[in-house]
Amino acid sequence: PLGSGADRWRLGAACASTALLAGWTYPLLAHWVWGGGWLAQLGANYGLGRGFIDAGGSGTIQVVGGLTALSIAWILGARQGKYTLDGTPSAIPGHNSVFVLFGCMLALLGWFGLNSAGAILFYGAAPQQTPLIAINTALSAGTSALTAAIITRARFARPDASLTANGWIGGLAASSAGCAFVAPLAAVAIGVVAGILVTFSVEWFELHMSIDDPGGAISAHAMGGLWGVLSVAVFARIPAGALDAAGAPGGSPSGQWLAQVVGIATLIGFVLPLTYG
Repeated sequence: PLGSGADRWRLGAACASTALLAGWTYPLLAHWVWGGGWLAQLGANYGLGRGFIDAGGSGTIQVVGGLTALSIAWILGARQGKYTLDGTPSAIPGHNSVFVLFGCMLALLGWFGLNSAGAILFYGAAPQQTPLIAINTALSAGTSALTAAIITRARFARPDASLTANGWIGGLAASSAGCAFVAPLAAVAIGVVAGILVTFSVEWFELHMSIDDPGGAISAHAMGGLWGVLSVAVFARIPAGALDAAGAPGGSPSGQWLAQVVGIATLIGFVLPLTYG
């Protein structure tokens, strides 16, 4: 949210919004997913796979933040000079691409801890799985960034550093949900899809919805995170002895698709109106 509202909101409003996000919106969904709430219990109560799975927070952290960023961008409107009189967006590039890309590299280090801790604490992953989690996280981020670079190179005759950075973060966001339950080759596929999705999402929000998001937070975190949540149903292979987040055996593996879709519907249909309000 701080990125999506950059350059155009007051410090007091930013602090108040942050307090609401950290004190109400995020803890509510985190309880449902990681604290034994109803999303975690979808497997035990309704036979939907292992319940809603989100090991590192693709939905619980990234999508919640991204949807709040969308709300902030809607409320604040565009920066002065962003759109011409006919509605065409003007580029307002960051002042230092090297700093941007270096910040993305630092984010990778934090994501190693984020994904590993979530998988171990909430889904019973063994500490010995930490190298696999780190490999999957790095592969997803790297292939997503490479995909974004290739797409922008093909479209604009040279790679775009900003969109490549968004692809990198989008790949990290997408890696989180199933980081402990997918093979490295699947992590590569997750990253490729995230790179495509984030690259075109940035353009779609800016051109067709007139949403001014200076840092690409909505596309990288919300769109990348939503794909990460869905990718669990596509690629995850959960061991037979694994427990869901509520600590109870889950239901039929075929119901995992529906469990993840229920989580996505909750994010879009409940969290987005809540955080906008």
